[in-house]
Amino acid sequence: MSEVFRIDRPERQDTAVIFASPHSGRAYSPAFLAQTVLRNDQIRSSEDAFVDQLFADAPLHGAPLLAAQVPRAYLDLNRAPDELDPAVIEGVSRAPHNPRVSSGLGVIPRVVAGGRPIYRGKLSLAEAEKRITGFWHPYHRALRQLVDETHSRFGKAVLIDCHSMPHEAIEGHTRPGTSRPDVVLGDRFGAAAGREVVDRVEAAFVATGLRVARNAPFAGAFIAQSYGRPSGQRHVIQVEIDRGLYMDEATITPLPHFAQFRALITSVIAEISDIGRQSLPLAAE
Repeated sequence: MSEVFRIDRPERQDTAVIFASPHSGRAYSPAFLAQTVLRNDQIRSSEDAFVDQLFADAPLHGAPLLAAQVPRAYLDLNRAPDELDPAVIEGVSRAPHNPRVSSGLGVIPRVVAGGRPIYRGKLSLAEAEKRITGFWHPYHRALRQLVDETHSRFGKAVLIDCHSMPHEAIEGHTRPGTSRPDVVLGDRFGAAAGREVVDRVEAAFVATGLRVARNAPFAGAFIAQSYGRPSGQRHVIQVEIDRGLYMDEATITPLPHFAQFRALITSVIAEISDIGRQSLPLAAE
């Protein structure tokens, strides 16, 4: 374990599936808390709280779990290292329009959920570079190594990038006459994962009674874009789970039935892990 991430490995990895949770980190250092103008509960509002716990049984099903320790409000591991926001970092020139950066959600976030500013002023470029060097690069080296080792061993790799979404996040994205989804799978509209792989992952969630949508409102961000190469048997699926299913979003505490929901997710883990033990069709360019 490190202050950046931890890797929980199975006794023997027997599947090409990898689980990762880049936004569940909750190691808020005193130095960072002293920098922010937010209360401790407010600073946690962007955190994918408890997602690493929901997927904690992955090693029991033969798959490794990579879980971030660094908080998303401090550094977003699902952004490119050059997505720097000139509105929060001194000395950064204004780059071509990037909707994530413009909304305050670059690699060094300017705001948390609800658009609440994290800082009173700006950070130095040296501070931003220190965070990227000390946290972003180690996490991605570990993730890249897991993907490369798995692909080398099995001839394929399926990365399940695990996230949570605010309950209200899917308001306005549900078509009239349809039920709001409990889970959103993002494969960047086929660019990050093969259709049959996504179909199997969707079936694993649907089998538990969860409602699933694809690519709206979350199609996958930096990790899906950078690691997903289905033509080379490297598949990435971003999984977003409605937080209202297992936690009180206002208090950031598990709901009374958290253990039952975790057991449901464990059954999904088992089904998804089986995908990595089966042959996958070759994806076209």
